[in-house]
Amino acid sequence: MKAGIATVGDRARAYFLALSDRARPRHAAPRPPADQHAAANAPTAPMRHGRPDGSVPRIAALDQVSLRARIGILAALVAALAVVLVSIAAFVTVRANILETLDANLLQRASAAAQSELADPRQLATIPTEVLGAGDIRLALLLSDGRASSAEGQASAPPLGVDELAVAQGVETSSARTASEDGIQYRVVAVQAGAGQALVIAQRLDSTQQVLTKLGVALPIVGGIGVVLAAFAGFFIARAGLRPVDRLTAATERVAATGELRPIPVEGSDELARLTRSFNDMLGALAASQEQQRRLVADAGHELRTPLTSMRTNLELLAAASRPGAPTLPDSDRAEILEDVQAQVAELSTLVGDLVELARDDVPLVVHEPLELTDVVLRALERARRRAGDVEFVPMLVPWTLVGDSTALERAVLNLLDNAAKWSPPGGRVRVQMRPLDEWWIVLEVADAGPGIAEEDLPRVFDRFYRAATSRTMPGSGLGLAIVRQVAVRHGGAVWAGRAPEGGALLAVRLPGRQPRF
Repeated sequence: MKAGIATVGDRARAYFLALSDRARPRHAAPRPPADQHAAANAPTAPMRHGRPDGSVPRIAALDQVSLRARIGILAALVAALAVVLVSIAAFVTVRANILETLDANLLQRASAAAQSELADPRQLATIPTEVLGAGDIRLALLLSDGRASSAEGQASAPPLGVDELAVAQGVETSSARTASEDGIQYRVVAVQAGAGQALVIAQRLDSTQQVLTKLGVALPIVGGIGVVLAAFAGFFIARAGLRPVDRLTAATERVAATGELRPIPVEGSDELARLTRSFNDMLGALAASQEQQRRLVADAGHELRTPLTSMRTNLELLAAASRPGAPTLPDSDRAEILEDVQAQVAELSTLVGDLVELARDDVPLVVHEPLELTDVVLRALERARRRAGDVEFVPMLVPWTLVGDSTALERAVLNLLDNAAKWSPPGGRVRVQMRPLDEWWIVLEVADAGPGIAEEDLPRVFDRFYRAATSRTMPGSGLGLAIVRQVAVRHGGAVWAGRAPEGGALLAVRLPGRQPRF
């Protein structure tokens, strides 16, 4: 019997602390004073249209776009960003490498020329620049005072500036820069060619600019093609990846249209498969809830049919006896019938109240507050003694504090006491004992000296409308112990039934809490 009870320990401590947090009062934030005149004259803020759940989208237009299209657009944007970054990096890298190679080539030529007779101003004008291996090169010898002599005259002089003058003056050993003259760009390098002078070489960048221009055109074209391909790939990938979502959507629409709770086949183990399994679990829980409601309605109809039929028969008999010319009904029989009708009305009222209590599957909106379980049991004992006749209740209580609903707990304890009193022999004794299991759990036992519960009935005594074969002729609806289990579960506890040492039934409720510290 104890095997069906959850283990105790840390879970009890965690549950009790959680209930303590829930019991703390939540104070609403103070409402600001309303000023109708100021509100009427205040400027009206622009209305923001949000989603049905109350959230406001950052980009309202995206709510009109399908998820597949969003993924395609996102893939295209990511690809476009990657293409732009790669294109910029490639262009900058290629340009830097080309200029670095060109500078190295020009500096090598300038160094070689500086060591030859080109460093003599008198020989410089007589030697053509073709001796340096290119016809588009301009060459000049720059002195530290700023005077310069060029090969083939001033018409072929390269662009000169402060960088080259710094090399001639010995401040720098060499220089390299890009300069423009008459709309033509040159790459200009300078090296020292003896004391107080520098050899300057400039080469046109027409061919280099053509290469860079072609590269600048090719990269956007290739990148654009990549963006388009990425958009199509994102769309088709989204279509394939969202196929399980389509199945979920179709299943949801089928459930809404037909009420059929058939699970969806699950393939794989990814996030969508987990979502599908969760949806199947939800369908299973919904199906179980529907079955539970169906059984509740069927059982309630069965239980209500008997007292309603009996009450209708009695009322029809009273009505027939009241008609003119009908045989006179003896006063004793009339009183007996009225007493029977009153008992049936009381039985129906109790049954309807129990049905309403059990039909609420959700946790009722009550205030859970710290309370003394001993006080709850004492109040239930006082009510049970008033209607138990000569049955004696023997309480053995200990102080115990828990967080819960005192009204629901009192009703559950009272149902246990009424059940024990119903099955106790005349003058019998009912033991009501609170027994702590450890620091965080306590067991409330109600034991009687009646005939006890058969072994085959022990697992089902807390089921709704369940009544053992020996109790079918006794008063009751079969809902009292079901309410006990519901209250115990709502408070994080459990219930079970067994044989009492007194010879009768033992009904026990385990609840969380702790002993008060004085």
